[in-house]
Amino acid sequence: MAAVEEGSHDVNSILSSSGRDFLIRNNGDKVEIQGLKGKKVGLYFSGSWCGPCRGFTPDLVEVYNECASKGDFEIIFISRDKDDEAFNAYFSKMPWLAIPFSDSETRDSLRNLFKVRGIPYFVIIDENGKVVTENGTMIVREYGADAYPFTLEKISELKEEEEKARQNQSLTSVLTSRSRDFVVSNDGKKIPVSELEGKIVGLYFFLSASGSCVDFQPQLVEFYEKLKAQGESFEVVAIPLDKDEDSFKQAFGTMPWLSLPFKDKSCQKLARYFELSTLPTLVIIGSDGKTLHRNVAETVEQHGVLAYPFSPEKFKEIEEIEKANMEAQTLETILVKGELDFVIGKDGTKILVSDLVGKHILIYFSAHWCPPCRAFLPKLIETYQNIKAKDDAFELIFVSSDRDQAAFDSYFAEMPWLALPFGDERRNSLSRIFKVSGIPTLVAIGPSGKTITTDARDLVMAHGADAYPFTEERLKEIEKKYDEMAKAWPEKLKHPLHEEHELVLTRRGAYICDGCSEEGVIWSFFCEKCNFDLHPKCALGEGNEKEGKDDSKEVESHKEGWVCEGGACRKA
Repeated sequence: MAAVEEGSHDVNSILSSSGRDFLIRNNGDKVEIQGLKGKKVGLYFSGSWCGPCRGFTPDLVEVYNECASKGDFEIIFISRDKDDEAFNAYFSKMPWLAIPFSDSETRDSLRNLFKVRGIPYFVIIDENGKVVTENGTMIVREYGADAYPFTLEKISELKEEEEKARQNQSLTSVLTSRSRDFVVSNDGKKIPVSELEGKIVGLYFFLSASGSCVDFQPQLVEFYEKLKAQGESFEVVAIPLDKDEDSFKQAFGTMPWLSLPFKDKSCQKLARYFELSTLPTLVIIGSDGKTLHRNVAETVEQHGVLAYPFSPEKFKEIEEIEKANMEAQTLETILVKGELDFVIGKDGTKILVSDLVGKHILIYFSAHWCPPCRAFLPKLIETYQNIKAKDDAFELIFVSSDRDQAAFDSYFAEMPWLALPFGDERRNSLSRIFKVSGIPTLVAIGPSGKTITTDARDLVMAHGADAYPFTEERLKEIEKKYDEMAKAWPEKLKHPLHEEHELVLTRRGAYICDGCSEEGVIWSFFCEKCNFDLHPKCALGEGNEKEGKDDSKEVESHKEGWVCEGGACRKA
């Protein structure tokens, strides 16, 4: 967002209007604006229709309640709601002041003055009317009330404290606070952190609503109980990120380990301290109180107790095991699990995995709720049919992330290939083997059962059936063919779709053609200044430019715990 111009503001004049020299509380009381003189003021631009605003407001309430007692701080709500009813309902949850909803002129004036381009937006002004920060939203999320009075100097001081804490880290410095020296068990007992000193401790960052956490927790329970049974000096402490206490209690009730208390301030501090970027995360603190590893969740999923105690030697041992597994991989080692030795056809018939051995196999991770998956499906069907027409020793297996049987059945009905049954436990192991972090993902397996590539989706988008069998050798042949074609193309040209500059024939990676909105690869007629691409076929008039929306770019979140953007759906 654009920075607010340097200089001071007369708080009284920017908050008042002709005929109004007061602000209101949610009970209807009027408070004179003059009473803000000498106070720090936060201007909170927000709206009830905005999901991020609704998520941020409770955090801001907590900060306000702690800071307002100092007597020199106030917050003013500037509503972006569409009607008085929505304003009143949302404002009823706020303990601070507001510009009356009826004064739309002042609300719009403030929005323009501070160049508000998105909400929630929190500007903090000091007692002299000078803007301290326009990044109040980020500061409150990261530091809470500890950031008061929200100056750059205070933020720098907090960052220096964090760096010192890293250098002198101990289990006590990580898990205790000024007001708490204990963690809790799910039966309500307080366990002194001092009792955990000398142990290897896993800090389990979780959100009970996260599907990834729900999938991971049974594996962590098994891991934990096996180590306990072996008498290992190991403990797990949950770091809950829930905002709803009932959800936390329900989730914590199923955990055999300890936890920080619900909504303890240390939870967000630790998320920042360990630079949390994904859930679940399992940070390992060594017996000396130092961080051994910032996230072993995936390692625990794949290797269980074999990974303990997470030393460099153990990780080297695991690396060797993974290398050996890759070299020994066959179709049956990845697709057969106990009695689950089959996939299913369109009529539900079981096809033995052994009958597929020796074929080229594509494994397709997808779901109907995922817009990029639905956008990719027609291209994949066309590619599948073209490959099958020339090589019957080829098959594709759908691995579903759909939410229920009905969604799976509906989506699978559109496909001409095979599938794992809905809810099949092999989905998780396949996702781990191929490190699937987003969908759609297309993995190519060769006749020997070894992995050719996990990026077959890009190859299908760029080359269709021509990419088959997706090997390095085949890609080199394609590149050579394109290079030969490029010899006949002009080095530069002008095009009606981009009259501003000449387009230069450029060797590119994958790109989206600005003419037909389809993916291109290797060669483009490109304007570097404008980042404008045209397929050679579009630039040379061999194809029809078309306008339209690329569904694979649609930003949507159709399943809890996933975010869909940039052509893929990934675990949030």
